[in-house]
Amino acid sequence: MMPQDPDIIRLRRWRTSTFLVMLIGYIGYYLCRANLSAAFPLLSDRFGYTNSELGLLAFYSELAYATGKFINGPLGDKVGGRPIFLLGMAGAVVFNLLFSIGSSLVYFTVIWCLCRYFLSMGWGGLAKTLGAWYEPSRNGTIMGVVSISFQFGGVVANLFAGFLVAQGVGWRGLFVYPALVLTAIWVWSFFCSKGSPRDVVPGTNFGGMSARTALSTGDDNDEESVAVSEIIKKLLSVELFRLLLVYSFFTTLLRSIFIFWMPKFFVDLGLGNSAAILKSALFPLLGCIGTIALGWYTDHYAKNGDRAKAMWIMLAALTLSLLGIAYSVAGDKPNHDLILWLTGACGFFLLGPYSMSSGCLTLDIAGSKGAGSCTGIIDGIGYIGGALSVWGAGKISDELGWSEVFLVLAAFSVVSTAAAYWMSLGFQRTARERTDLVTKKSPTE
Repeated sequence: MMPQDPDIIRLRRWRTSTFLVMLIGYIGYYLCRANLSAAFPLLSDRFGYTNSELGLLAFYSELAYATGKFINGPLGDKVGGRPIFLLGMAGAVVFNLLFSIGSSLVYFTVIWCLCRYFLSMGWGGLAKTLGAWYEPSRNGTIMGVVSISFQFGGVVANLFAGFLVAQGVGWRGLFVYPALVLTAIWVWSFFCSKGSPRDVVPGTNFGGMSARTALSTGDDNDEESVAVSEIIKKLLSVELFRLLLVYSFFTTLLRSIFIFWMPKFFVDLGLGNSAAILKSALFPLLGCIGTIALGWYTDHYAKNGDRAKAMWIMLAALTLSLLGIAYSVAGDKPNHDLILWLTGACGFFLLGPYSMSSGCLTLDIAGSKGAGSCTGIIDGIGYIGGALSVWGAGKISDELGWSEVFLVLAAFSVVSTAAAYWMSLGFQRTARERTDLVTKKSPTE
């Protein structure tokens, strides 16, 4: 096709439109997800729930989310990313509305588990869809930019919830109003997105990800799909993928603490509900900056595709920030401003490396065909860690205090740093092996 071909123009327009749908749509997902953590202080005030009880609600919902990742990631590879993305959005709306009419911890737990199951469809559907629209050389930048959706989604969710609380809206409104906004986003998403370039121009080779590491089974533009079982088998045979599973377990564990507990943490330090919710937005806000910066940097300066080197350096800085929070909280008169900015630093140093695990590294390893399965397995393992951590944080904070919580997090951060370091060595080794293979070939070959 010539550059002025009408089909090329249409494809580029639909690619841009689909990218915006995935970006804004996933922000909408967070309006109906991060609102629970914003509601924790209000639920505690209204029903008298302890951190341990709220931690159990978070624990079971994280397990439901992990289960959904294992199921819905491969399902996205089978039925397509866009249908899964839209279905998850619709389910989030329904169960947020149902949550708003509850009055018991058991009811809240069951409904939120179902909500989180549908919410688990979002990221895998997003990765699968964008993997079909963009070439591999743009993995870091594209997934880095779109990854701000869950960082910025947290910002928007906290600011929106904080605004509602400041206006006198009760805890039920924290679920009703986000559901109404997400309904509007769903309607727009349905009409303004396409699952792949072939849905616009049949048989086109426009964009698309080739499988570069684990799934080198042919051209991603083939109409024939790869069986999910074959995708999973090949993924598990790749050493870098297995290291990524360990890495995802611990980075998701760390992130889940901040996502679920920041508003309640600030309330326990003495802030009011509205102020605590609003200040919790700093963590994902600086996370947006860290995510974009890391994605851009690794696309341009990561030698031999070794994105993990920058990741482990940032995680080492995260460890120091967590130790700083633990020390500050332990004092008789905690410095709220210092703790706030250290929390923001944690967002910057954690969320960039975290986004890599189910973002560009997923596409680097699995390509478009395996993006759903790869994301599902990585995130599923990760959120098992998240489930354990959110329950443990509630228990430890009740019995020992928040300083001990952050000391434990610092230890987990060290493990995450080590996993990223070993991944870096793996990328370097893979690059050397590829170079050696090329140099051994004869000129006639």
